[in-house]
Formats: sequence, C-alpha cells, structure tokens
Amino acid sequence: MSRRYRVVIPSSTAHLAKRLAQLFSKQNLLRAVRVMWPTLVALTFAGVAHAQGTISFSGAQTFMQTVQTFAIYAGAVICFCGLIFAGIRMMSGRFQDAIPGLLGALFGAGVLGWGAGWIGSLTGQSM
Repeated sequence: MSRRYRVVIPSSTAHLAKRLAQLFSKQNLLRAVRVMWPTLVALTFAGVAHAQGTISFSGAQTFMQTVQTFAIYAGAVICFCGLIFAGIRMMSGRFQDAIPGLLGALFGAGVLGWGAGWIGSLTGQSM
C-alpha cells in the first residue's frame, strides 16, 4: 500500500507563484521580445561597427602593388612587341601592314602609363 502525503502550500507562496506565472506567461514573453528586438539588433550592429577600426588592409595594398607592377610589365611587353611587329613590316616595305603594330604599341603605352597610374591612385601611391 502506498501512503499519500498531502503537501500544504502557504497562501503567501501560492500568491507569489501565481504572480510569477502571470509575469512569465507566453504572451508577456512574446511582447517583451517584440519590444526588445530593435534594441538587440542595434546593439549587434554597434558591436560590428566598433570593430571596424581594427581591420587591416595591408594585404590588399600589397595585392594592388602586385597588380600595378603587372600592369607596368604587361604594358611594356605589349608596347615592345607592337614596335617590333611594326618595324619588321616597315622594313619589308608594307607600311599599311605596320599600322596595327603601331596601334598595338600605342595601346601598350596606354596600359603602361594610364593603367599603372590609375591603380596607383587607388592605393594612394605616388608614381
């Protein structure tokens, strides 16, 4: 046989339990979340914005220096090949066939000058 124990809860404790149950009801918790979510989102973005000052772009500047060096070398190679192509055509007496070589040399000079200068202006370097 089992004995049944009767637990007596004082009335003051029962009132406190009822008040806490009402305080933490599902409806009240949903209302609190609905009221607080804009503040939580703002605090999240404020933390990210505060950390922005610690980002280092030294790797990006090194990469842009590499791209700038490539533009200088590529422009020089294009210009040199265009001049050789145009010179060979001119020496053989075909001046009309030399025009594409001269335009290629002009394009290479543009890559050499404007390309490297533009990349340098993006990174704040002086030419």
